Amino acid sequence: MERSLSMELVRVTEAAAIASARWMGRGLKNEADDAATTAMRTVFDTIPMEGVVVIGEGEMDEAPMLYIGEKLGHGSGGPQVDVAVDPLEGTNIVASGGWNALAVLAIADRGNLLHAPDMYMEKLAVGPEAVGLVDINAPVIDNLRAVARAKNKDIEDVVATILGRPRHQKIIDEIRAAGARIKLITDGDVAGAINTAFDNTGVDILFGMGGAPEGVISAVGLKCLGGEIQGKLIPQDEAELARCIKMGLDVNKILRMEDLVKGDDAIFAATGVTDGELLRGVQFKGAFGSTHSIVMRAKSGTIRFVEGRHSLKKKPNLVL
Repeated sequence: MERSLSMELVRVTEAAAIASARWMGRGLKNEADDAATTAMRTVFDTIPMEGVVVIGEGEMDEAPMLYIGEKLGHGSGGPQVDVAVDPLEGTNIVASGGWNALAVLAIADRGNLLHAPDMYMEKLAVGPEAVGLVDINAPVIDNLRAVARAKNKDIEDVVATILGRPRHQKIIDEIRAAGARIKLITDGDVAGAINTAFDNTGVDILFGMGGAPEGVISAVGLKCLGGEIQGKLIPQDEAELARCIKMGLDVNKILRMEDLVKGDDAIFAATGVTDGELLRGVQFKGAFGSTHSIVMRAKSGTIRFVEGRHSLKKKPNLVL
Protein backbone atom coordinates (compact mmCIF):
# COMPACT_ATOMS: atom_id res chain seq x y z
CA MET A 1 0.00 0.00 0.00
CA GLU A 2 1.04 3.58 -0.53
CA ARG A 3 1.69 5.56 2.65
CA SER A 4 -0.19 8.53 1.21
CA LEU A 5 -3.40 6.55 1.72
CA SER A 6 -3.15 7.21 5.46
CA MET A 7 -4.07 10.87 5.16
CA GLU A 8 -6.59 10.18 2.41
CA LEU A 9 -8.45 7.85 4.77
CA VAL A 10 -8.55 10.51 7.47
CA ARG A 11 -10.44 12.69 5.01
CA VAL A 12 -13.03 9.91 4.77
CA THR A 13 -13.54 9.57 8.52
CA GLU A 14 -13.54 13.35 9.01
CA ALA A 15 -16.36 13.72 6.49
CA ALA A 16 -18.42 10.96 8.08
CA ALA A 17 -17.88 12.38 11.57
CA ILE A 18 -18.91 15.91 10.59
CA ALA A 19 -22.00 14.70 8.74
CA SER A 20 -23.22 12.49 11.58
CA ALA A 21 -22.32 14.93 14.37
CA ARG A 22 -25.07 17.25 13.10
CA TRP A 23 -27.52 14.64 14.44
CA MET A 24 -26.02 14.39 17.92
CA GLY A 25 -28.60 14.26 20.68
CA ARG A 26 -31.58 14.45 18.34
CA GLY A 27 -32.74 10.88 18.94
CA LEU A 28 -32.47 9.94 15.25
CA LYS A 29 -29.85 7.21 14.99
CA ASN A 30 -30.78 6.06 11.46
CA GLU A 31 -30.51 9.57 10.09
CA ALA A 32 -27.10 9.95 11.72
CA ASP A 33 -25.94 6.64 10.25
CA ASP A 34 -27.24 7.53 6.79
CA ALA A 35 -25.43 10.87 6.92
CA ALA A 36 -22.14 9.21 7.86
CA THR A 37 -22.50 6.54 5.17
CA THR A 38 -23.29 9.05 2.42
CA ALA A 39 -20.34 11.23 3.39
CA MET A 40 -17.98 8.25 3.43
CA ARG A 41 -19.06 7.12 -0.02
CA THR A 42 -18.63 10.62 -1.42
CA VAL A 43 -15.07 11.01 -0.20
CA PHE A 44 -14.09 7.39 -0.92
CA ASP A 45 -14.93 8.08 -4.57
CA THR A 46 -12.10 10.65 -4.69
CA ILE A 47 -9.38 8.29 -3.41
CA PRO A 48 -7.03 6.58 -5.92
CA MET A 49 -7.51 2.99 -4.80
CA GLU A 50 -9.44 -0.13 -5.74
CA GLY A 51 -11.17 -1.08 -2.51
CA VAL A 52 -13.68 -3.81 -1.74
CA VAL A 53 -15.70 -3.98 1.48
CA VAL A 54 -14.98 -7.44 2.93
CA ILE A 55 -16.73 -6.91 6.23
CA GLY A 56 -19.10 -4.03 6.81
CA GLU A 57 -22.37 -3.00 8.39
CA GLY A 58 -24.75 -4.25 5.72
CA GLU A 59 -25.57 -6.67 2.97
CA MET A 60 -25.94 -5.85 -0.69
CA ASP A 61 -29.74 -5.40 -0.50
CA GLU A 62 -29.56 -3.15 2.56
CA ALA A 63 -28.59 0.20 1.01
CA PRO A 64 -27.71 2.86 2.07
CA MET A 65 -25.29 0.90 4.27
CA LEU A 66 -21.82 0.13 2.98
CA TYR A 67 -22.38 -3.48 2.02
CA ILE A 68 -20.08 -6.48 1.78
CA GLY A 69 -18.70 -6.63 -1.75
CA GLU A 70 -19.19 -2.92 -2.47
CA LYS A 71 -16.37 -1.31 -4.43
CA LEU A 72 -14.84 1.89 -3.07
CA GLY A 73 -12.36 4.36 -4.57
CA HIS A 74 -12.07 5.58 -8.12
CA GLY A 75 -9.62 2.87 -9.18
CA SER A 76 -7.33 4.31 -11.84
CA GLY A 77 -4.68 1.71 -11.14
CA GLY A 78 -4.46 2.49 -7.44
CA PRO A 79 -3.63 -0.13 -4.81
CA GLN A 80 -6.05 -3.05 -4.42
CA VAL A 81 -7.21 -3.19 -0.82
CA ASP A 82 -9.70 -4.84 1.51
CA VAL A 83 -11.88 -2.45 3.48
CA ALA A 84 -13.52 -2.98 6.88
CA VAL A 85 -15.78 -0.08 7.72
CA ASP A 86 -18.23 1.34 10.22
CA PRO A 87 -19.30 4.82 9.10
CA LEU A 88 -20.82 5.49 12.52
CA GLU A 89 -19.60 3.31 15.38
CA GLY A 90 -22.22 4.09 17.98
CA THR A 91 -25.46 5.21 16.34
CA ASN A 92 -27.27 5.09 19.68
CA ILE A 93 -24.45 7.11 21.24
CA VAL A 94 -24.93 9.91 18.74
CA ALA A 95 -28.71 9.79 19.09
CA SER A 96 -28.40 10.30 22.84
CA GLY A 97 -25.34 12.58 22.83
CA GLY A 98 -23.23 9.99 24.64
CA TRP A 99 -19.57 9.05 24.79
CA ASN A 100 -17.10 7.50 22.31
CA ALA A 101 -18.93 7.54 18.95
CA LEU A 102 -16.49 7.21 16.05
CA ALA A 103 -16.36 7.24 12.28
CA VAL A 104 -13.90 4.44 11.66
CA LEU A 105 -12.38 2.26 8.94
CA ALA A 106 -9.45 -0.02 8.25
CA ILE A 107 -7.74 -1.25 5.10
CA ALA A 108 -5.15 -3.87 4.19
CA ASP A 109 -3.78 -5.32 0.96
CA ARG A 110 -6.31 -7.38 -1.01
CA GLY A 111 -7.01 -10.71 0.64
CA ASN A 112 -5.56 -9.77 4.02
CA LEU A 113 -8.69 -8.94 6.06
CA LEU A 114 -11.13 -11.52 7.37
CA HIS A 115 -14.06 -11.92 4.99
CA ALA A 116 -17.08 -12.65 7.17
CA PRO A 117 -20.80 -11.87 7.49
CA ASP A 118 -22.08 -8.99 9.58
CA MET A 119 -22.76 -10.98 12.75
CA TYR A 120 -21.79 -11.28 16.41
CA MET A 121 -18.23 -11.97 17.53
CA GLU A 122 -17.02 -12.74 21.04
CA LYS A 123 -13.89 -10.68 21.74
CA LEU A 124 -10.99 -10.33 24.14
CA ALA A 125 -8.63 -7.38 23.61
CA VAL A 126 -5.51 -6.15 25.41
CA GLY A 127 -2.70 -3.67 24.88
CA PRO A 128 0.96 -4.44 24.13
CA GLU A 129 2.03 -5.43 27.65
CA ALA A 130 -0.38 -8.37 27.81
CA VAL A 131 0.09 -9.76 24.30
CA GLY A 132 0.38 -13.55 24.37
CA LEU A 133 -0.68 -13.75 28.01
CA VAL A 134 -4.48 -13.93 27.66
CA ASP A 135 -6.79 -16.56 26.20
CA ILE A 136 -10.41 -16.05 25.14
CA ASN A 137 -11.22 -19.58 26.37
CA ALA A 138 -9.65 -19.05 29.79
CA PRO A 139 -11.66 -18.08 32.88
CA VAL A 140 -12.21 -14.35 33.34
CA ILE A 141 -10.20 -14.36 36.56
CA ASP A 142 -7.15 -15.86 34.80
CA ASN A 143 -7.18 -13.16 32.14
CA LEU A 144 -7.56 -10.42 34.74
CA ARG A 145 -4.62 -11.82 36.70
CA ALA A 146 -2.51 -12.03 33.54
CA VAL A 147 -3.19 -8.39 32.69
CA ALA A 148 -2.51 -7.30 36.27
CA ARG A 149 0.88 -9.06 36.26
CA ALA A 150 1.78 -7.71 32.82
CA LYS A 151 0.97 -4.12 33.80
CA ASN A 152 2.43 -4.38 37.32
CA LYS A 153 -0.94 -3.66 38.92
CA ASP A 154 -3.00 -5.13 41.68
CA ILE A 155 -6.07 -6.85 40.27
CA GLU A 156 -8.18 -4.24 42.10
CA ASP A 157 -6.59 -1.59 39.88
CA VAL A 158 -7.36 -3.37 36.59
CA VAL A 159 -10.18 -1.79 34.57
CA ALA A 160 -12.18 -4.01 32.23
CA THR A 161 -14.54 -2.55 29.65
CA ILE A 162 -17.59 -4.39 28.35
CA LEU A 163 -20.84 -3.58 26.58
CA GLY A 164 -23.63 -3.26 29.12
CA ARG A 165 -25.89 -6.02 27.83
CA PRO A 166 -27.89 -8.74 29.62
CA ARG A 167 -25.85 -11.35 27.73
CA HIS A 168 -22.74 -10.17 29.57
CA GLN A 169 -24.08 -10.41 33.12
CA LYS A 170 -22.10 -13.56 33.92
CA ILE A 171 -18.83 -11.93 32.81
CA ILE A 172 -19.69 -8.77 34.73
CA ASP A 173 -20.37 -10.80 37.86
CA GLU A 174 -17.04 -12.63 37.49
CA ILE A 175 -15.08 -9.39 37.02
CA ARG A 176 -16.67 -7.91 40.13
CA ALA A 177 -16.09 -11.09 42.12
CA ALA A 178 -12.40 -10.89 41.18
CA GLY A 179 -12.22 -7.38 42.62
CA ALA A 180 -11.41 -5.66 39.32
CA ARG A 181 -13.19 -2.52 38.19
CA ILE A 182 -15.56 -2.20 35.23
CA LYS A 183 -16.28 0.51 32.70
CA LEU A 184 -19.64 -0.40 31.16
CA ILE A 185 -20.18 1.05 27.70
CA THR A 186 -23.52 1.44 25.95
CA ASP A 187 -22.10 0.95 22.44
CA GLY A 188 -18.85 1.37 20.57
CA ASP A 189 -16.50 -1.50 21.30
CA VAL A 190 -13.93 -0.38 18.70
CA ALA A 191 -13.08 2.48 21.03
CA GLY A 192 -13.15 0.03 23.93
CA ALA A 193 -10.66 -2.29 22.24
CA ILE A 194 -8.30 0.45 21.03
CA ASN A 195 -8.34 2.15 24.42
CA THR A 196 -6.63 -0.90 25.96
CA ALA A 197 -3.42 0.15 24.19
CA PHE A 198 -3.32 3.68 25.65
CA ASP A 199 -2.51 4.14 29.35
CA ASN A 200 -4.22 7.53 29.52
CA THR A 201 -7.63 6.01 28.73
CA GLY A 202 -7.60 3.99 31.96
CA VAL A 203 -8.75 0.79 30.19
CA ASP A 204 -6.77 -2.46 30.50
CA ILE A 205 -8.85 -5.22 28.88
CA LEU A 206 -12.03 -5.62 26.83
CA PHE A 207 -14.40 -8.57 27.18
CA GLY A 208 -17.67 -9.51 25.53
CA MET A 209 -19.69 -10.00 22.38
CA GLY A 210 -20.10 -7.30 19.73
CA GLY A 211 -20.15 -6.92 15.97
CA ALA A 212 -17.74 -8.85 13.76
CA PRO A 213 -16.96 -5.81 11.57
CA GLU A 214 -15.90 -3.92 14.68
CA GLY A 215 -13.73 -6.89 15.65
CA VAL A 216 -11.82 -6.76 12.37
CA ILE A 217 -11.45 -2.98 12.53
CA SER A 218 -10.20 -3.27 16.12
CA ALA A 219 -7.70 -5.93 15.03
CA VAL A 220 -6.17 -3.54 12.51
CA GLY A 221 -5.94 -0.79 15.10
CA LEU A 222 -4.35 -3.11 17.66
CA LYS A 223 -1.95 -4.49 15.03
CA CYS A 224 -0.74 -0.93 14.49
CA LEU A 225 -0.41 -0.44 18.26
CA GLY A 226 1.22 -3.78 19.05
CA GLY A 227 -1.81 -5.04 20.97
CA GLU A 228 -3.93 -8.15 20.54
CA ILE A 229 -7.53 -9.18 19.99
CA GLN A 230 -8.95 -12.69 19.89
CA GLY A 231 -12.40 -13.49 18.56
CA LYS A 232 -14.96 -16.22 17.95
CA LEU A 233 -17.84 -15.89 15.50
CA ILE A 234 -21.21 -16.48 17.19
CA PRO A 235 -23.99 -17.38 14.70
CA GLN A 236 -27.42 -16.43 16.01
CA ASP A 237 -29.40 -18.77 13.75
CA GLU A 238 -29.06 -21.46 11.07
CA ALA A 239 -28.98 -18.84 8.30
CA GLU A 240 -25.89 -17.16 9.78
CA LEU A 241 -24.25 -20.52 10.33
CA ALA A 242 -24.93 -21.46 6.70
CA ARG A 243 -23.38 -18.21 5.49
CA CYS A 244 -20.26 -18.87 7.54
CA ILE A 245 -19.95 -22.37 6.10
CA LYS A 246 -20.46 -21.03 2.57
CA MET A 247 -17.65 -18.51 3.14
CA GLY A 248 -15.35 -21.25 4.42
CA LEU A 249 -15.38 -20.07 8.04
CA ASP A 250 -15.08 -22.45 10.99
CA VAL A 251 -17.24 -20.98 13.77
CA ASN A 252 -15.46 -23.17 16.34
CA LYS A 253 -12.08 -21.65 15.56
CA ILE A 254 -10.50 -18.99 17.73
CA LEU A 255 -9.69 -16.07 15.44
CA ARG A 256 -6.31 -14.62 16.29
CA MET A 257 -4.56 -11.57 14.91
CA GLU A 258 -3.23 -13.35 11.83
CA ASP A 259 -6.72 -14.65 11.05
CA LEU A 260 -8.29 -11.20 11.35
CA VAL A 261 -5.59 -9.21 9.54
CA LYS A 262 -2.76 -10.89 7.63
CA GLY A 263 0.50 -9.45 6.40
CA ASP A 264 2.73 -6.73 7.78
CA ASP A 265 0.81 -3.69 6.58
CA ALA A 266 -2.59 -2.21 7.35
CA ILE A 267 -4.02 1.24 8.06
CA PHE A 268 -6.54 2.28 10.71
CA ALA A 269 -8.30 5.66 10.76
CA ALA A 270 -10.92 7.06 13.11
CA THR A 271 -12.43 10.47 13.84
CA GLY A 272 -14.31 11.30 17.01
CA VAL A 273 -17.98 12.11 16.52
CA THR A 274 -18.65 12.63 20.22
CA ASP A 275 -16.10 13.09 22.98
CA GLY A 276 -14.28 10.02 24.28
CA GLU A 277 -11.26 8.97 26.32
CA LEU A 278 -9.01 9.03 23.24
CA LEU A 279 -10.58 11.43 20.75
CA ARG A 280 -12.60 14.62 21.06
CA GLY A 281 -15.87 14.91 19.20
CA VAL A 282 -16.76 17.28 16.37
CA GLN A 283 -17.25 20.91 17.37
CA PHE A 284 -19.15 23.42 15.26
CA LYS A 285 -18.77 27.19 15.33
CA GLY A 286 -20.19 29.36 12.60
CA ALA A 287 -19.08 28.10 9.20
CA PHE A 288 -16.37 25.83 10.63
CA GLY A 289 -16.17 22.33 12.03
CA SER A 290 -13.27 21.01 14.11
CA THR A 291 -12.29 17.34 14.15
CA HIS A 292 -9.90 15.14 16.12
CA SER A 293 -8.66 11.95 14.45
CA ILE A 294 -6.16 9.14 14.79
CA VAL A 295 -4.49 7.36 11.88
CA MET A 296 -2.04 4.49 12.25
CA ARG A 297 -0.03 2.29 9.92
CA ALA A 298 1.15 -1.16 10.95
CA LYS A 299 4.19 -1.35 8.67
CA SER A 300 5.81 1.81 9.97
CA GLY A 301 4.35 1.80 13.47
CA THR A 302 3.47 5.46 13.02
CA ILE A 303 0.59 6.86 15.07
CA ARG A 304 -0.70 10.31 14.20
CA PHE A 305 -3.29 12.41 15.97
CA VAL A 306 -4.76 14.87 13.48
CA GLU A 307 -6.65 18.04 14.34
CA GLY A 308 -8.66 19.54 11.51
CA ARG A 309 -10.51 22.82 11.04
CA HIS A 310 -12.87 22.63 8.10
CA SER A 311 -14.59 25.44 6.24
CA LEU A 312 -18.06 24.06 5.73
CA LYS A 313 -18.91 26.96 3.45
CA LYS A 314 -16.02 26.43 1.04
CA LYS A 315 -16.06 22.65 1.24
CA PRO A 316 -19.57 21.61 2.33
CA ASN A 317 -19.11 17.88 1.59
CA LEU A 318 -15.35 17.86 2.35
CA VAL A 319 -14.51 17.19 -1.30
CA LEU A 320 -12.52 19.77 -3.24
